[in-house]
Amino acid sequence: MRIEANKSVSAKYDLFVDGENQGELELMERATEERPLSFIYGVGMMLPKFEENLYGLQAGDSFEFTINDEDAYGPYDEEAVIDLDKKIFEVDGKIDENVVFEGNVVPLMDTDGNRFNAQIVTVTDQLVTVDLNHPLAGQNLHFKGQVLEVRDASEAELAALMNNSCSCGGNCSSEEGCDCESDSCEDPNCSCNK
Repeated sequence: MRIEANKSVSAKYDLFVDGENQGELELMERATEERPLSFIYGVGMMLPKFEENLYGLQAGDSFEFTINDEDAYGPYDEEAVIDLDKKIFEVDGKIDENVVFEGNVVPLMDTDGNRFNAQIVTVTDQLVTVDLNHPLAGQNLHFKGQVLEVRDASEAELAALMNNSCSCGGNCSSEEGCDCESDSCEDPNCSCNK
């Protein structure tokens, strides 16, 4: 069975990024045979270029490819490093130093209610500097691995994907479609419209 849309895929791999010295690679992440990467192909769970490089492979096939930063998590954006008032991190008037410290990743929410993660860069008496870039922004990703299993995704696995929230704020269901406030979701990227 080959990797194509709606196939459940398991793979082991090593992910390397460019090291500080020319031609040197640094191991960033590893998925092992005991703890593999498992995903359903073609439903938007993985980077498009990652899936593109696995298309047509079958269990036992090895792979090795590079995804440039533009096709991965984008270039590093210096303007995404911002200073926030330390008071926004207070809970009951206190800063939890087990949460607010340099290097920690904290969940934040913007004024529209969108949630995202930020890494704390520095903490001063009045400010917390956070980096909103993805941890792999600006990095070329070098994958080397092997496909362990390819099978048809079960109806339950596919149905679970369809129960995700719509980007229009509604909820998707394979039986009811999109329950957005309007009769139909007009967002072409909403999973209800696919």
